[in-house]
Amino acid sequence: MIHALIHPFIEFGFMRRALVACVALSLSATPLGVFLLLRRMSLVGDALSHAVLPGAAIGYLISGLSLVAMGVGGVIAGLTVALLSGAVSRYTPLREDASFAGFYLGSLALGVTLVSLRGSSVDLLHVLFGSLLAVDNPSILLVSAISSVTLLALALIYRPLVIDAFDPTFLRAQNRWTAPLVHGVFLVLVVTNLVAGFQVLGTLMCVGLMMLPAAAARFWRQELPGMIASAIILALIASLSGLTASFYLALPAGPAVVLCAAILFFISILMGPCGGILRARPFLVGKEKV
Repeated sequence: MIHALIHPFIEFGFMRRALVACVALSLSATPLGVFLLLRRMSLVGDALSHAVLPGAAIGYLISGLSLVAMGVGGVIAGLTVALLSGAVSRYTPLREDASFAGFYLGSLALGVTLVSLRGSSVDLLHVLFGSLLAVDNPSILLVSAISSVTLLALALIYRPLVIDAFDPTFLRAQNRWTAPLVHGVFLVLVVTNLVAGFQVLGTLMCVGLMMLPAAAARFWRQELPGMIASAIILALIASLSGLTASFYLALPAGPAVVLCAAILFFISILMGPCGGILRARPFLVGKEKV
């Protein structure tokens, strides 16, 4: 059993590179997903994952499948959508989630149109769903660098980020500039990790490894450090099992990883000790069970 599990990674270099890329994303993107959940911004991650597509498409039109050009374009597009959505929600009656929805739907349509102008259907599928098993050394270096910078930045802003998630009014009372700065740094980290995931899993799949393990971790631990650790472990399990399933069952690797993360999410809903359906205890009102 163990030999069957590790054999593809010992035998084939492309499997090892794909696993390294998924491990790097699991270590950096998944903790960001936990904070997105705490800040009730789960769908913002999905919106930003689509928002990077026009910038990446413009980079593709200029330089072809250039890692640097598509990455820079994706970061610029994602940050632009985040800033515009924040401005619209601040200066108009429209709420932030609605403004994000409008911008990301337009961004997705624009990105697909731009890719289709020059590329083929194969290029479009590559952009939308990624090519995890075709990850090369420059992509691994980029993802690893983004992961390292993200972990360092999270360590630096961890305390104010936690306060902002649970009591933003208190943080603003301490220093009116701290909350916007922390929120801005956090959005930059989310966008850069989505760009890293975009290089590996594609624009439609990259948010899956960020949000699904984070949501599943809520059913395993209640304290924040435990939730972050559980989310990372679940993401690593999903990465290993998804890549193994893709090798033996001839499945597309990126969707297989996200599908395994979704399976772990549903298992957590059923079996998780912290609110799982099958593990939940009956509520008590006085001395009566309800």
